[in-house]
Amino acid sequence: QVQLVESGGGSVQAGGSLRLSCGVYGDSYSTYCMGWFRQGLGKEREAVAAIDSDGGTTYADSVKGRFTISQDSAKSYLEMNSLKPEDTAMYYCAAASLSTICFGAGTSAYNYWGQGTQVTVSS
Repeated sequence: QVQLVESGGGSVQAGGSLRLSCGVYGDSYSTYCMGWFRQGLGKEREAVAAIDSDGGTTYADSVKGRFTISQDSAKSYLEMNSLKPEDTAMYYCAAASLSTICFGAGTSAYNYWGQGTQVTVSS
């Protein structure tokens, strides 16, 4: 079992930065992928970034060049720069222990989820 706890969300103005953290507790050695997803009001949950067990990263086109995913032994991070109002959403970290497809398979590839942290970007 893996437990995920996000932190670091908040409210910023457009152009600002935030760093989200995701504490990984339990059988973290069993995870192949760590991902960050977001869900805006009335929208479907979408993948933002993912990192695999070899450190390879993938990003959604909408955040490339602005967001950076990283991880250490205990946490996953999402560094968000040049934030835009359209980045406003609930952000979730996720872990996959049953799939090696870290990006492109949607939410179904991930079997562990955090509770989410709100990011609000004002214009």
